[in-house]
Amino acid sequence: MNIPAEIKNLIEERQIAFSNTEKQVPLKGGFISANDYILTDALIALSLGKNVLLKGPTGSGKTKLAETLSNIFKQPMHSINCSVDMDAEALLGFKTIGQENGKNTIEFVPGPVIKAMNQGHLLYIDEINMAKPETLPILNSVLDYRRMVFNPFTGTVEKAINHFGVIAAINEGYIGTVPLNEALKNRFVVIEVPYVQGNTLKEVLSNESILKDNTKIEKFVMLSEDLITQVRNGQIPEEAASIRALIDTCDLATYMPPLRAVQRGIADKLEEEREKAAVMNIAQTLFV
Repeated sequence: MNIPAEIKNLIEERQIAFSNTEKQVPLKGGFISANDYILTDALIALSLGKNVLLKGPTGSGKTKLAETLSNIFKQPMHSINCSVDMDAEALLGFKTIGQENGKNTIEFVPGPVIKAMNQGHLLYIDEINMAKPETLPILNSVLDYRRMVFNPFTGTVEKAINHFGVIAAINEGYIGTVPLNEALKNRFVVIEVPYVQGNTLKEVLSNESILKDNTKIEKFVMLSEDLITQVRNGQIPEEAASIRALIDTCDLATYMPPLRAVQRGIADKLEEEREKAAVMNIAQTLFV
């Protein structure tokens, strides 16, 4: 990676700051892409205090990229998995009954946003466009220059300490998602994370799957390319070309026939019989 010296100094500053932290992020492998600038640009943006929005299809490696960034900075990361049911408590925390000196007390349990802000950690917001539009404005002041939020459960204003950073991920056009409003999107630097293909995908499968048969791995790379083509043609959904699903399928293919592995790891996850048949038809041209 070609990282400017000033940015390297900022990265080293974080590494030193979190070198003694107990909550280190375990990481199997790391983010791999044919485009080195994806990781480099994300590192630069976060080092400069920018919020990063990772934009790309499901299973393209957005979460792996976030984990890799956390690992490089040696900076713990708190995650939010967005859904239509997410509310302020899921973001900020909640009140509960505790005990002190034998008496019941009301205690506040901080959520991922408050934890990350108070400890100067990273906050990862997965599938941010799955959340209800009326919930996300809570984050506006967290994401802009103020780096603060009013906590209605405690009546206090929480301010982020040094090194706090935000990474979000988005799957545009996915079922159940809604477009991000411009005010929110403008608070991010956007980085496209495309599908991993070719030799890069072969490296990912070799590193992260237990499958060691190079011939089979090469065929799974070809399968992925064909599935991505069908996704772009609108014949099958994005999840059919997920790298996550492909790694699972490779693992299964270590101990069962590849066609059955494709069925269990990819095809049977789909809803429509037409989509399942399309995946299996492609697989049958590669595995006999």
